[in-house]
Amino acid sequence: MVAYHAQPFSKMLPAMATQLQPHSLTSRDWYPWVIWLFSTLGFLFSVPGQTMGMGVFTDQFIEVLGLSRTELSLAYLMGTLLSAACLTRAGRWFDVYGGRPLIALSSVGLAIVLFYISWLDFIASLFTDGSALPWMLILVGYFGVRFLGQGVLTSASRNILLIWFLTRRGLVSGIRGVFVSFGFALAPLGLAALIGLYGWRGALWLLGLGLVLFAFFAWSFVRNRPIEPQPLKQESGEDSENQSLNSTEVLGLSLSEVRRRPIFWLYAASLSMHALFGTALTFHIVSIFEQVGLGPDRAFSYFLPAAIFSTVVNLLAGAAADSRPLKPFLVAMLVAFLLGAWGLTYLDRAWGYWLLAAGFGIGGGLWGVLSNLAFVRFFGLKHLGEISGLNTALTVSASAIGPAAFSLGLDWSGSYQVPVVLCMLGLAVLLIWALVQPSEELSRT
Repeated sequence: MVAYHAQPFSKMLPAMATQLQPHSLTSRDWYPWVIWLFSTLGFLFSVPGQTMGMGVFTDQFIEVLGLSRTELSLAYLMGTLLSAACLTRAGRWFDVYGGRPLIALSSVGLAIVLFYISWLDFIASLFTDGSALPWMLILVGYFGVRFLGQGVLTSASRNILLIWFLTRRGLVSGIRGVFVSFGFALAPLGLAALIGLYGWRGALWLLGLGLVLFAFFAWSFVRNRPIEPQPLKQESGEDSENQSLNSTEVLGLSLSEVRRRPIFWLYAASLSMHALFGTALTFHIVSIFEQVGLGPDRAFSYFLPAAIFSTVVNLLAGAAADSRPLKPFLVAMLVAFLLGAWGLTYLDRAWGYWLLAAGFGIGGGLWGVLSNLAFVRFFGLKHLGEISGLNTALTVSASAIGPAAFSLGLDWSGSYQVPVVLCMLGLAVLLIWALVQPSEELSRT
C-alpha cells in the first residue's frame, strides 16, 4: 500500500473542476482532500455522541423520564464505560473492513440510536411495573451514542486520514482541527437553537436525518485506501523520520506487541489524563467558578480564549511535528496542563483565569497533535485501528470517570481542590516519565 501526499490547495482546486469519473476517483491528485473533507465531517457529525452534544439535552431527559440529575449522570457514566469496553474490538473492524463501511454504518447506527432516544418517554409509558425502566432505557441510549459517535465514528474518521496522507500528516490533521475545534465550540449553541425551534424530539430527528444523509455520501465517495500505487516523492525539508515507508509503516506491530511497549502506555496515559481532567473541568465549569465567587457568564467566557489557544497551537504544532520527534510535544503538553491546573487553584485572580485558559488551550492543541500522530508514528498502519481503539477505550473511560471523581471530591471535602491536586500529581508523574524515557524509544521503530 502506498499513500498519497498532500497537494497544495492552489493545485487541487483547478483539478476539481474537471468532470468526476467515479471509477477513477482515487487516481486523482486531489482525491486525498476528499478524504480530508469526510474525515472532518465525520468528527463534526459525531457531536451527538460527545459530551458537549448530548449534555444539551440533559434537562429535557430529566423532565420527560422522571429521573434525577444524579440518576441520569450515573446512566451516562455506565453507558460510557460499557462503550469503552467495546472499542478495542471495534478498532479491529477498521483494520479488517476499512474506514468506508465504518464511517457509513456508524453514522446510520448513531442516527437509529437518536431516533430511539427520541421515543424513550413513549416507550417508558407503556410499562408501569418498574421504576428502573426509564433509567435502563436511557442507559442503552447513552451506550449507543457513546460507542457509535465518540468511539467508532470518531476513530474511523481520524484513522482514514492517516492512510491517505503519508507526509504532512500533522499539518493536514491540524487544518482539520481548526474546523473541528470551532465546530465543537459552536455545537452547544446550535443544538440549543434547534431545541428552541423544534423541541428536543425534533432536534434529535434532524440530527438523525443529517447523519443518514452523511452516511449516504460517505459510502458513495470514501475509499479505504489508495488503489493505484504512485512513486513516493518526498517533500523538501523533511528528516529521515519521514523519508521512506519502512516495514513498520507498511506492516505495523500487533496489539499484543504494542501492549508490551512502555511508550504506548506513556502516551495513552498522558492522553487519558487530559480526557479525565478536561472533561471534569467542562462538566463542572459553572460550579467550579461559583466556588470562587464568579458567575456563569465568566465561566462560559473561558471557552473562547481556550479554543483560540488550542486551534492556533494545534495547527502550528501539527505542521512542526511532521519533521520532528514527538517527545518535545508530549513534554510541552504535560507542562501546559500543569500550568493550567496551577491557574485553576488561583481562579479568583485574573492571572489564574488566563493561566487556566492558556494552559488547557495549549495543552488541548498539543493533545490533538499527539492523538493523531503518536500511534501511527510508533506502530505503523496495519493494526492502527485496533491500537487506536485501545487508546480510545482508555480515554473514553477516563472522560467518564473525571466528572464523577470531581463530584466525589466536592462531596467529601467541600471543594474541588483535592481532585485538582491529585490530577496535578498525576501530571507530574507523567512528566517525569516522559523526561526519563529513553529517546530511542520515542522515534518511529
